[in-house]
Amino acid sequence: MNKKKIGIMMGILFLIESGFTLSMAFAELKVGCVDMQRAMNECQAGVEAKKVIGKEMEKLQKLFAEKQKELQTMKEALEKQAPMMKPEARTAKEKDFQAKVRDYQRWLEDNQKEIQQKGMEMERTILKGIQKVVKKIGEDESYTFVLEKNENIVLFSSKTIDLTDRVIKAYDAQKK
Repeated sequence: MNKKKIGIMMGILFLIESGFTLSMAFAELKVGCVDMQRAMNECQAGVEAKKVIGKEMEKLQKLFAEKQKELQTMKEALEKQAPMMKPEARTAKEKDFQAKVRDYQRWLEDNQKEIQQKGMEMERTILKGIQKVVKKIGEDESYTFVLEKNENIVLFSSKTIDLTDRVIKAYDAQKK
């Protein structure tokens, strides 16, 4: 029994001593976090990128409406003329209409992909710049870690270690 008690006491002392050692090691850590998505959305370059992409989408939607109207007019004309046409002529007109619909769909997909790629390229450029700013702040202020504040990774962080606002200001300042 005494050996058991001595073993338990030794284990508790070991844990306490280890805890003090760990807490001393953690006292030297300096941790920060940055909400990269928020930084990208709120920095001046991010706001401008959203405006550019928004304007591109508006242009595309106007062209989309015009082309859709053209196709609708073509369809209505075909439906009116179809009963009076010979079967071969009607078939040819229907094939022509279907070809234009396919061309229109390809055109729309191509333009949407182009705008999406442009947006992704803008985001990549902004993200690289923000990462450089985070690295500089981390190095200049001797942070041990700067984590990305992501709900799936960082479940909680104190506002005192959140560097997002500072990163946005520093990124915007370097772009002036």
